[in-house]
Amino acid sequence: MKTKIHFTDNYLISPTNPIEINLIGAGGTGSKVLTALMEMSHSLTELGHAGLQVRLWDDDSITEANLGRQRFAPSETGLYKSVALINRVNRFMGTNWKAETQKFERNALGELPKNAKTTIFITCVDNVQTRFNIAEMLKAMNQSRMSRDEPKYWLDFGNSEHTGQVILSTIGEIKQPQSEKYETVTSLPMVTDEFGELLKQSEETDDTPSCSLAEALEKQDLYINATLAQMGCSLLWSMLRYGMTENRGFFLNLKNFQTQPLKVA
Repeated sequence: MKTKIHFTDNYLISPTNPIEINLIGAGGTGSKVLTALMEMSHSLTELGHAGLQVRLWDDDSITEANLGRQRFAPSETGLYKSVALINRVNRFMGTNWKAETQKFERNALGELPKNAKTTIFITCVDNVQTRFNIAEMLKAMNQSRMSRDEPKYWLDFGNSEHTGQVILSTIGEIKQPQSEKYETVTSLPMVTDEFGELLKQSEETDDTPSCSLAEALEKQDLYINATLAQMGCSLLWSMLRYGMTENRGFFLNLKNFQTQPLKVA
């Protein structure tokens, strides 16, 4: 029986321009994912790839409760999370990545946000309804696909106190090469379609901001976000570096150190 494999969209392997990414959410997970993307982009360019161009979306400001668990310094308190993080990355690596100080959502007229369309979407949000709204927008973008740099992948990060998951989805179908060795898979289901009911059941009812780090740690353990960020970005790195994957995500339990891969099906 052939192993099921998803081959990365061909253009992403050796693009003529940096791959555009919308990173949505700059909190516990998003701030760590941004650092991983910075490392990934530099490594890709050293290998002759065009690298990444990231736009970070978050309308939240930095509070004292964010310090310690999220990647912020005391001197940054009061600044927009997205601006503080992007400024730091650009100074560190000489990049020209962009910050958006607004939520990634439709406006009052029902229009998509400006600069909404990118090749890859990465969501690090803690609100289930936001995920469903983003899924709806991605499906709408897919209906109007015109060129090779249109939306292709969605990588979603989610977690509770000690557990979490990262799920890779395709936005529409990705053309696959002929293969005698593998059974190729053109589309990977969206997390909201496949695990929609599970997401709704697992949603935390208390979404009020934490007033201190101690209170924040009652909701999410110190290293769950960082662990998810590293493992999830490793999946994206493998896709861009090696052009294929037999896993489309994983489930993680940091309390008992168990990880369950989610195979391409």
